[in-house]
Amino acid sequence: FGGLFHLEPEKYRKFNDPVLVVSIDGVGTKIMVARLMDRYDGLGHDIVNHCINDVAVQGAEPLYFLDYLGIGHLRSPLYEQVLESLAEACAAQNVALLGGETAEMPGMYGDDFDLVGCITGVADRGRLVTGDAVTAGDLIIGLAAEGLHTNGYSLARRVLLEQAGFNVDSRPSALGGESVGEALLRPHVCYWPAIRLMLEQELPIHGMAHITGGGWYDNLARVLPSGVGARCRSGVLEVPSIMTLIQEQGQVDRQEMYRAFNMGMGMAWIIPEKFAQEALDCCRQAGTEARVVGEIVNLEDDGQPSVEVQCE
Repeated sequence: FGGLFHLEPEKYRKFNDPVLVVSIDGVGTKIMVARLMDRYDGLGHDIVNHCINDVAVQGAEPLYFLDYLGIGHLRSPLYEQVLESLAEACAAQNVALLGGETAEMPGMYGDDFDLVGCITGVADRGRLVTGDAVTAGDLIIGLAAEGLHTNGYSLARRVLLEQAGFNVDSRPSALGGESVGEALLRPHVCYWPAIRLMLEQELPIHGMAHITGGGWYDNLARVLPSGVGARCRSGVLEVPSIMTLIQEQGQVDRQEMYRAFNMGMGMAWIIPEKFAQEALDCCRQAGTEARVVGEIVNLEDDGQPSVEVQCE
């Protein structure tokens, strides 16, 4: 099929020089936890929200989404839960679910399946957020995460379900009554509502990073120009208890935790200091917890961007 999307002149004439921003990604091994729980109603939110965040960090308004479900055998309620959650997630952010492909291939997938999404957004060329404007003195605002989102599940499963001997129904006291499976399946948060408010109010954003694979270190570094570094403070945003449990049970090095997981910060904004409070207000209006977690500093050797995470 070929999906059609109408760029309505009245709606999109605000873009003087429109640029399409496209991203594709998969849910990854979080699917394996969903299988153990026999619960799939969050996976659509995971992939849609992840993809929206990936284009939104460049200042792009998400337009439409396509999905791919590759599966060994179509079965209920998996199929219905996945498709319904995809539709719910798209509707929540006013994104068109343009279409999808369901491929039933028992010889390829057996009893497994995979879920992939592709999204297209649009931004005005002159307002693309590239990180080039980041400068020493800017503040780093961290937007709170609610769980692992869609990264770090290979390590999480190995530590909790293999080494520690928990199963998805285990309820260790550290999780406050939540089961291991429930904590691992918390959906990926969408940060577009907060970003949209920033763009609508024409507040300057020098850089944004979606904290996915690579954690704080890799994702922040990729949006920094040469000659500057990010100095962040841990503990400003609450670290989800599931990550603390992983660190304790697996005796995982602190630096590795901040490289493998989001550690409570699902997205980072780099903002001129004088606009920090207005940015925090946008997050609050969007229902997203946010805190100032660090600042941008000059590097003495004018070298490649670096990220430092200090204990609070």
